[in-house]
Amino acid sequence: MAKAGIKEVGGPMATQKQRAAAKRNVKQAQKAARSKKTIAHMPKTTRTALGKQAAAVAQRKRTGSSEPKTRAELYEIAKKRDLPGRSKMGRAELARALGRS
Repeated sequence: MAKAGIKEVGGPMATQKQRAAAKRNVKQAQKAARSKKTIAHMPKTTRTALGKQAAAVAQRKRTGSSEPKTRAELYEIAKKRDLPGRSKMGRAELARALGRS
């Protein structure tokens, strides 16, 4: 019931049952979105790059070698050395900059 001079907007409020159903739908949609974040749903170039990076890490673990490092590893070293502009650098640039410093 609208008061005098006030218009009711959007109809009556949702019932408890409707709110519960909406909450379930939102949770289900969020769960579906999270589950789709798998390597299989990534672009082919990204999957290839991730595979190469993982292979390099696995090889280093097997051989005990410290080279070549991934961009993430080089970035962490650059962070410890407080290298300026490190966030914008690629793997090769980080390796060169760390070699100089």
